Amino acid sequence: MKKFLLQEPVQVETPAGHRITTIRHFCKGCRICVAFCPKQVLGLDDRFKVAALHPERCIACRMCELRCPDLAIYVTRKPAARAPVEAAPR
Repeated sequence: MKKFLLQEPVQVETPAGHRITTIRHFCKGCRICVAFCPKQVLGLDDRFKVAALHPERCIACRMCELRCPDLAIYVTRKPAARAPVEAAPR
């Protein structure tokens, strides 16, 4: 854990394999990420901090991450599976 974090970031993995990470200490509860999420994945918990309430809906568009003024949330997309590359005949 980094020295400046008071608590560990909360990580939620979606069924599609994406990872939503929230740093509760950084969140001020402004609801910008909640408003910009096209699938209504995010919401505020009882302490008015961002939480992934419906991670199964996440499409990893990163709108929440791009709009958060406090860098309290970020999304890591599942790496795309690559097809094996066949060698060209010589």
